[in-house]
Amino acid sequence: MKKKLVTVNDRTQKRYTYQLTEPVGKNFDPKFKPDLSPKEMLALGVFGGVYMRDCTKEFPKSWFTKAKFQKKGIYTHDPELNYFKINASQPLSVWQKKGWIYKDDPRGWFQWYCRYYMGRRIPAEDIRQIKRWRMMTRHIAQIRAHCRAGDAHCRPRQRQALLHWAYDSRKI
Repeated sequence: MKKKLVTVNDRTQKRYTYQLTEPVGKNFDPKFKPDLSPKEMLALGVFGGVYMRDCTKEFPKSWFTKAKFQKKGIYTHDPELNYFKINASQPLSVWQKKGWIYKDDPRGWFQWYCRYYMGRRIPAEDIRQIKRWRMMTRHIAQIRAHCRAGDAHCRPRQRQALLHWAYDSRKI
């Protein structure tokens, strides 16, 4: 694969450059098997419709054709835009305070995932983020332990949170 350079100029990053070294959606770490692509997540409804609206130039246009976004000019998230119609997010300030934000991905895990999906690899950061992703399985275990299979009304906050991490909680 020919390596490609991406330069980002959006609300949170100016002149940030990274290299794509893998084909789109391929060659993931064997421990990382997300159920959903970024495009599928955005179409289902995640993050109250405000996350990454100004990143449309960085990623394929097709990711955003069915994305559920808040109206232009509105910067507060709307839980009604989420698949389970519930807020399952913590403010970015909480993520920053806990040290969960990697300097090159100031929006957090989903931004890392989008860039990883596109083919960017940063070995140490990839290991850290995949470990965080794998930790979300505790929510799957709780849903399985407390809900009837397919009952989307049981534990909707946990189900929405799992969608934010590319787990398809509709299938649990």
